[in-house]
Amino acid sequence: MSRRILEREPGDPRKKELSPLPKLALELGPLLVFFFANVRGEWLIDTWPSLGAFGGPIFLATGLFMIATAISLTVSWVLIRSLPIMPLVSGVVVFIFGALTLWLQDDLFIKMKPTIVNALFGAVLLGGLLFGKALLGYVFDSAFKLDAEGWRKLTLRWGVFFFFLALLNEIVWRNFSTDFWVAFKVWGTMPVTLAFTFSQMPLIMRHSLEEKPAE
Repeated sequence: MSRRILEREPGDPRKKELSPLPKLALELGPLLVFFFANVRGEWLIDTWPSLGAFGGPIFLATGLFMIATAISLTVSWVLIRSLPIMPLVSGVVVFIFGALTLWLQDDLFIKMKPTIVNALFGAVLLGGLLFGKALLGYVFDSAFKLDAEGWRKLTLRWGVFFFFLALLNEIVWRNFSTDFWVAFKVWGTMPVTLAFTFSQMPLIMRHSLEEKPAE
């Protein structure tokens, strides 16, 4: 019997999940590497001249971002023997647009990566609803259990929110400096996402399926 590569469907008792802290570290780790390498890029190149092969700080940051993303996916595989779908899709886009950034020495491609990823996630979530599938369960099924209407509403809201993030990224990278965009990508997008997540708690509480105690 062949080993399953992608994570299992929501509700599958065989589905393995990372605990919250390691999961957060694996998701934020590559972003922090990207931010640090961009801010301290010149120091890193002066300290290890071989890193200058990447180019300037933003290109060094892009290369290290790709490496950190690969390490993150590898660690996920080692720990749970499967790859989470959303980080995997994001990682594929990182590798494609990161490679274009380094090859052409044009940071346009890595700046467009969040737009592409968020628009893709938004399209998948809203497209799934058209076929009667609330696909957000792949992301949050291990955190809480909702009834069908709750998953539909939450999927709709997250689908719209992903398009908002795509638009926000376009506004920032087109109107501000590269350093500002990098800082916003790490320290701006995450608080906005957390604020949106917490704002959905009333909906989650209304549609939560509480486990009944055994008689």
